[in-house]
Amino acid sequence: MLQTILAYGRGAGIDVRWLVTSGDSDFFKITKRLHNGIHGSTGDNGPLGTDEHAHYQKICEQNAAALVSEVKAEDIVILHDPQTAGMIRTVLAQGAIVVWRCHIGLDGQSDVADRTWDFLKTYIKDAHAYIFSRKCYAPDWLDENRLCIISPSIDPFSSKNNGMDTATAQAILAQAGIIAADGIKAPPTYVRTDGTTAQVQGAADILRTGAPPSATTPLVCQVSRWDRLKDMQGVLEGFANFVASSGKAHLSLVGPVVNGVADDPEQVAVYEAVVTAWRKLPNEARSRIQLVCLPMIDIEENAAIVNALQRHAKVVTQKSLREGFGLTVSEAMWKSTPLVGSAVGGIKDQIEHGVSGLLVEDPTNLEEFGKAILHLLNDLPQLESMGRKAKERVKKDFLASRHLEQFGALLVSLVDKVS
Repeated sequence: MLQTILAYGRGAGIDVRWLVTSGDSDFFKITKRLHNGIHGSTGDNGPLGTDEHAHYQKICEQNAAALVSEVKAEDIVILHDPQTAGMIRTVLAQGAIVVWRCHIGLDGQSDVADRTWDFLKTYIKDAHAYIFSRKCYAPDWLDENRLCIISPSIDPFSSKNNGMDTATAQAILAQAGIIAADGIKAPPTYVRTDGTTAQVQGAADILRTGAPPSATTPLVCQVSRWDRLKDMQGVLEGFANFVASSGKAHLSLVGPVVNGVADDPEQVAVYEAVVTAWRKLPNEARSRIQLVCLPMIDIEENAAIVNALQRHAKVVTQKSLREGFGLTVSEAMWKSTPLVGSAVGGIKDQIEHGVSGLLVEDPTNLEEFGKAILHLLNDLPQLESMGRKAKERVKKDFLASRHLEQFGALLVSLVDKVS
């Protein structure tokens, strides 16, 4: 998402730069705690007290010191999510215009979320503007005159979303080991962001029993980080208990290799919990479910595999317990693939229930979730109709061009105010 906005900005002649912060393991434990807390989840149940404030501020100040050497007075600096909130005051002192962008939030009220916002309040309150994906995510003590609502978007030209025919998608999935290679002759090629053509070389790390599903086997998949709030274990158990026995489909739970996301210290434990649940399944159900860890060495190759998966799948799920926005939903919809998603957070903004997918009101109701998947698998005309309408929905509301226009309008208004 950021890469796309940056490219458009530079194409328009604006000097746009993208800088990445760093931190140690304790910092990322704290920021994961903040991430979970904003979602109303206790996460690891760890504290957010004086010691955590001190360490968080120390790392933020180190990152801010590196940033200010790049910043001049009246530059606009957009800082993203809890990891950067502690940098706001230092950047403001340089005379820059500072916008804080928060991609996460909670639909309702929560004491856990309130305590987490109390931790962040002192850092973010002086920013010139705040961007949230949904209005209900913004705490009520923020100045509403500085609040802007901009939903995320996808780049239709990226390796994850650009065009790909059926034969190529199947070849990529066969190369990655996700489906059987029998009879597949097309090369596993994809188009990189710079327009060059490449071939998928790497194979996924896959846990399953027996051979991979054939190219003709209906595939259900969820592509997510190994994060408790994405509820991969719930997807597994819902599929095993209410879909697998129909004999119609296989499930692929797909995430990054567990050492592939540096700022998420919980992913190993989450993945191991999913593996444990998978091993406890009856043989018949387990044989229809594979756990897939995609390589992260080449990010564009990783994106091409996700692209192929979302195109090949009959149904994509996003059964999050909490969700800031969930762009994997729009990514799949862009490929004309219908979704079964939880009616939480930004998923509700993307899926029109019964039109472009199905929403499950209670994300913990595994039977309702499983029946929604079966409903789509058993009704091919509705599945295809929902797929077409899903793409139309994304084309209308969730492409980068709309996102860029909203960003541009906000930044012009900020410059006018400061001038």
